[in-house]
Amino acid sequence: MSDRTSHKDTPKPQHHAQIREARLKAALKANMGRRKQQARARKTPGNTGDNETKGQ
Repeated sequence: MSDRTSHKDTPKPQHHAQIREARLKAALKANMGRRKQQARARKTPGNTGDNETKGQ
């Protein structure tokens, strides 16, 4: 019965700062992924044709 109530398997609660840091890290990673995808889409020639008419 002591095996069932063992506290070794349960994760320790994190401090609020650690939880916040992990959440912000995940949000930053997702944001950087979106920005990289947008940058790749802008590099591709012929997407909208607007870039060809600029400066003329």
